Amino acid sequence: MQTTFDAQVTAVLFDRSGAVFALGDGSVRFEDGRRIDVHDGAILCAVLHPSGDGIVTGGDDGKVVHVSRTEAPVTLATSKGQWIDAIDASAETGLIAFSSGRTLSVVDIKDAAFRRDFQHERTVSGVAFDPKGRRIATSTYGGAALWFARIAEQKPTFLKWAGSHLSATFSPDGAFLITGMQDNQLHGWRLKDQRNLRMGGYAAKVKSVSFLSGGQLMATSGAQGAVLWPFIGSNGPMGREATEIGYDQESLVTMVASTPKAGLLAAGLSDGRVWVADPARQGLNFLKADRGASVVALAMSPDARRVAWADEDGEAGVVLIEPDAI
Repeated sequence: MQTTFDAQVTAVLFDRSGAVFALGDGSVRFEDGRRIDVHDGAILCAVLHPSGDGIVTGGDDGKVVHVSRTEAPVTLATSKGQWIDAIDASAETGLIAFSSGRTLSVVDIKDAAFRRDFQHERTVSGVAFDPKGRRIATSTYGGAALWFARIAEQKPTFLKWAGSHLSATFSPDGAFLITGMQDNQLHGWRLKDQRNLRMGGYAAKVKSVSFLSGGQLMATSGAQGAVLWPFIGSNGPMGREATEIGYDQESLVTMVASTPKAGLLAAGLSDGRVWVADPARQGLNFLKADRGASVVALAMSPDARRVAWADEDGEAGVVLIEPDAI
């Protein structure tokens, strides 16, 4: 499948039926061509619904909406007068967390009356559930906050590090929290002792992070190849060097995508190309060799057999990974 949308793609995800594209014109487009107009304004963020059926979108109209192929869109929450800046969901607990301004909010897909709102001193720019879906990390200026998802009155654990933190990601084992920063670096904490991990040396801002190989590797964008950090043992990447695959002097990796269980990695480049690689075998193959606008959205299917991509001009596609391609 390859198509051209009349708006830029904010995010692409795979639900249980196929690829789903969230667009800046407020619509959601499905791989089969179906279009559903969801938001009065742009979709700013999206995540897979906890059920695996459809996606949950956050818009600049202050709405959080469940969109699926089979049912009409359902508004799950609103934040009056605020944009929905970041969103995450937990299949384990059925909770959805989203940020609007300085507020982290949590709702439950099984209980429409449940809602928790947690206030921060600064704007919340990133949201992530831990693997069990019981705690939520938020990235903000000066570090990251850790909240228990269901407790109403609480003080968060604040992990301090100077600078503006824009995104948050837990390692699949829940042992580490990684944030992407405004400058060209990542920062991390080993949660059991709050030990800091400084992860720098990037040519550009790191906008995309993904785990693969059973959680033993973390891939990132922001360099002329995909950067791989080892997460093996209790020390993770501490004291270890990152490696780089797919190095290309004329382009940057803008997006990465993988699945935690599989060993394949996909990367989208600033020149519009998309490749897939197996870091263990040192093989690399271009799924999209034609050059074009920078890739702004990328996803790999849960079975690691397909990759969906979109560029900043609205070009998008879904590509099958051939078994003997790598």
